[in-house]
Amino acid sequence: MRTVRGPMSVLLAAALLAALFATGCSASSGASTTPAASTEASSVSAATFPVTVTDDASRSVTIDKKPARVVSLAPANTEIVAAIGVPLASLVGVTTFDDYPASVKSLPKMGDFTNPNIESITAAKPDLILITGGVQADVLGKLESTGAKVVVVDPKTLDGLFTSIATVGKATGEVAGADKTVAEMKAKIAEIAAKVGSATAATAFMEVGYNPIFTAGPGTLVNDLITAAGGANVVKQTGYVPYSAEQLLKDDPAVYLAMKGTESDPGVIESRPGFSKLAAVKNGRVVILDDNLVSRPGPRVVLGIEAIARALHPDAFK
Repeated sequence: MRTVRGPMSVLLAAALLAALFATGCSASSGASTTPAASTEASSVSAATFPVTVTDDASRSVTIDKKPARVVSLAPANTEIVAAIGVPLASLVGVTTFDDYPASVKSLPKMGDFTNPNIESITAAKPDLILITGGVQADVLGKLESTGAKVVVVDPKTLDGLFTSIATVGKATGEVAGADKTVAEMKAKIAEIAAKVGSATAATAFMEVGYNPIFTAGPGTLVNDLITAAGGANVVKQTGYVPYSAEQLLKDDPAVYLAMKGTESDPGVIESRPGFSKLAAVKNGRVVILDDNLVSRPGPRVVLGIEAIARALHPDAFK
């Protein structure tokens, strides 16, 4: 995601962070999650149409037949589609931000995340369009005018992500693949929890934007990832919020986490004015994370949880 810089107002910065959080920025290598011993039922046990789903905007959408042409307008949605087994041939359009899996880089581009190209989308003749919330809510009506079914995928928490994957599985007819993906994610999270064991939760702070500093508190996916990794988020404000250096010094987290991607770079955190007083800096516990693994609400967040857990509990992974 983009790092907020310059004299941008706090409210505008918050809106930008919220709008772009689903995109991630950097291209990174992926890894398979651990296969689960059993698959949990998410919604239905077989792909049947017509089917009605309730999306993350609380909209009821009825899909008459299995979609043969799908457009994804968020990198996280594309990762979900690929993970659950939607054939690449059925994915007829993505955004310029989409970079994982590598095979999607060659697909037709339907504009960028904040400015979907309605003409290109219409020309692709999709049966189903997967969008997210925030700025894309403004083009919902235009997308529906293409004749395609539009499903909003915008999970705010880890449990919400599991539900969203199940929803995409139901909408695309890949229910079994969605169930398997969720089960594998949960198995990987359980594996991480077992390694961390009963270790005391390490206090942590996650920087999602800098100048001004933005972070994430309760009610966010980032907060859930920290908790799942055996951490205690020092931020108590709900949502994605600005944070002062004074408050940060007062909270004094044991571990300072920050996101980095091709369009975001926190720089050398240790050299920032006043940061030398932080315990995390004094003890060499500043960790930079691949933003795609902790900002995109998709299957690879389990790798983000593992990266956070390694930062919080390094001894558990030796």
